[in-house]
Amino acid sequence: MIFNYFVYIVKCCDKSYYVGVTNSVERRVYEHNNLTDDSTYTFDKRPVELVFYQSFQDIQKAIAFEKQIKGWTRKKKEALIENNWDKIKELSVCINESSHTNYRKNKTPFDSAQGDKI
Repeated sequence: MIFNYFVYIVKCCDKSYYVGVTNSVERRVYEHNNLTDDSTYTFDKRPVELVFYQSFQDIQKAIAFEKQIKGWTRKKKEALIENNWDKIKELSVCINESSHTNYRKNKTPFDSAQGDKI
């Protein structure tokens, strides 16, 4: 028997996003909007609206994707919601001064966090 799992994003009434994984998107959105557990993230941010979901056959892959998305910026999550993979790629480029892509431009090696030992 093949089980389907889903990574989903709901948009809360305060405009924040909640990312989760489930085996029933419909049931999970209902729970976000109707359960009485006030310790949950979405409890005081209702109603929530489903804005994205993707199905997986492997729960481990679904969990890995959920964790990945949770680490993304708001802009990157919105690009995913819009199915804009070019924007996701653009937002994934590291632009920090210390990025390895800037090494030749800066011509200064990375310093050790431990400092030099003599």
